[in-house]
Amino acid sequence: MYKIDLHTHSIASPDGSLDENHYRKMLDSGRLDCIAVTDHNTIAFAKELHTKLGERIIVGEEITTLDGEIIGLYLTKPIKPGMSAVDTARAIKEQGGLVCIPHPFETVRKGVSIFTLNTIAKQVDIIETRNGRAVFQNKGKQAEAWAAEHRVAGVASSDAHGWHGWGRTYTTVAEMPTRGTLVKLLANATYKVGLPGIRGVLYPKLNRIRRRRRMTDTGGSA
Repeated sequence: MYKIDLHTHSIASPDGSLDENHYRKMLDSGRLDCIAVTDHNTIAFAKELHTKLGERIIVGEEITTLDGEIIGLYLTKPIKPGMSAVDTARAIKEQGGLVCIPHPFETVRKGVSIFTLNTIAKQVDIIETRNGRAVFQNKGKQAEAWAAEHRVAGVASSDAHGWHGWGRTYTTVAEMPTRGTLVKLLANATYKVGLPGIRGVLYPKLNRIRRRRRMTDTGGSA
């Protein structure tokens, strides 16, 4: 069995702090077997890690659309932010990627609305029915119901932005996933969901504060 996490944020995200050593440690320890690096509006770090760590790293991107955030998986080129959800999903598909919906229906975070999701339903391959950081606003039951109604694969992902609490929420599948097998494998997946702790929940805010402080201390350079 293989433990996979399809939603994580590295140091390439403005609110992430996972670095190369963190990913290596997580994979080499066996706590996870396959990880998607889904930084905000960039795939640069994900591509670098994929080159170094191979198929254990999935190149992804969490894209800021006009209608909420959408994740593209197995990307070869970055998807530009600021487009509609329809155009973003189309751009992901055009390069052979998979469309994954993170933390749907949330308003605390930039989740897509039910209207938007229904609009792009035929393009959606995967939807997060369990998000490891969905503490203050958990729409998991609604996401699970939508997935069942539309016959879309569900997944449990950590949405980790730092090391603390990472590895507690993930999905277990029967084989090492590939672009061609992932969705099918998720049909018989099992989920592990664990709270990331207060630091795990607050990482995005804490990471942004740290970066602002560093920029101030260095006179404006990150």
